[in-house]
Amino acid sequence: MGAVSGPAGTGELKRHLGVFDAVVIGLGSMIGAGIFAALAPAAGAAGSGLLLALAPAAVVAYCNATSSARLAARRPASGGTYVYGRERLGEFWGYLAGWAFVVGKTASCAAMALTVGSYVWPDQAHAVAVAAVVALTAVNYAGVQKSAWLTRAIVAIVLAVLAAVVVVSITGGDADATRLAIGDDATFGGVLQAAGLLFFAFAGYARIATLGEEVRDPARTIPRAIPIALGIALVVYAAVTVAVLVALGPRQLADATAPLSDAVRAAGADWLAPVVRVGAAVAALGSLLALILGVSRTTLAMARDRHLPRALSAVHPKFQVPHRAELVVGAVVAVLAASVDVRGAIGFSSFGVLAYYAIANASAWTLSPEEGRPARIIPVVGLAGCLVLAFALPTSSVISGATVLAAGAAAYGIRRAVTARRA
Repeated sequence: MGAVSGPAGTGELKRHLGVFDAVVIGLGSMIGAGIFAALAPAAGAAGSGLLLALAPAAVVAYCNATSSARLAARRPASGGTYVYGRERLGEFWGYLAGWAFVVGKTASCAAMALTVGSYVWPDQAHAVAVAAVVALTAVNYAGVQKSAWLTRAIVAIVLAVLAAVVVVSITGGDADATRLAIGDDATFGGVLQAAGLLFFAFAGYARIATLGEEVRDPARTIPRAIPIALGIALVVYAAVTVAVLVALGPRQLADATAPLSDAVRAAGADWLAPVVRVGAAVAALGSLLALILGVSRTTLAMARDRHLPRALSAVHPKFQVPHRAELVVGAVVAVLAASVDVRGAIGFSSFGVLAYYAIANASAWTLSPEEGRPARIIPVVGLAGCLVLAFALPTSSVISGATVLAAGAAAYGIRRAVTARRA
């Protein structure tokens, strides 16, 4: 079920995003999460094998991106894998994908909001986080085109800051290339766990697929935008990871609360540290902006099918956005931002999003060659990779993530039973 006309305020969304804006929205989500939130905990898991962990995370992300792009080009509707899973695998699998996405990415929103708070005003991180959620919900409410322009500016600023970090860290007096060497502390399990945490950083390309109903010429735009955004993010991640490892080494990186700031200080460029802190806050704001936008679109699609309250399917007659869904998502994220822990949210989010993409790959497997099916190896590697990385995450993340998915499945079963009984 795609965009459908209905009562006033529940019609189709307007298509006005091109390739460039779609790529920027994806980058706006990825860059902030990857560099400023996931790098340190990933280093704690992988140790000197951190660079190795980038490889499986990137491979799984590429497979997921390719499967998602083919599906989105075939069915360009708001909701992403919620729509694809339902149509290709059955209603339950589509629902489970939507549930996994909404809960996982809601946790991501809270993590990004708290990242803003920890850089802007560490002593009042939760209050700043809530204020950021309220402000960016208002931006999204005013229309996705305004969000795209703001995200474009944020991405430009963040890339400039990261470029400065890379240059200063590599050329600084304390830089040591031997810190890139892989030691005995790097284990296979640790590298896989780090890859699962780093996957949190690559998942931003989902924003492009969930915006399928607002993209011009989606059959052409989506398959181009997703791999471009992913490729740019991978190059940036690799460059920054190398630079920070050269400056700090894996142990100091794992213990750092602000690793990029620590890296430039270690390189003797204390003057750059405040700039990096501002860049980190801006990056997290860009990520939060795109995340709220994507979660609200999946909420819209699920509400249209009555898996969530039907009232959330309303589209604002002037701004052409799912305004009720955005307000509800913003309120939930604000509550979480006032109470949760950043690092715990990353692991929980990764588990939910990996489950979401496992269903995306299974859906892509069912495509025929006439429907643009990718090479068979892509959805196979993507599905297997998602499952492996999900269960390689810290035990607490696996338990909490599996519990929430089971609760969602139970709610679906209860709803079906009640509906059948009434019928």
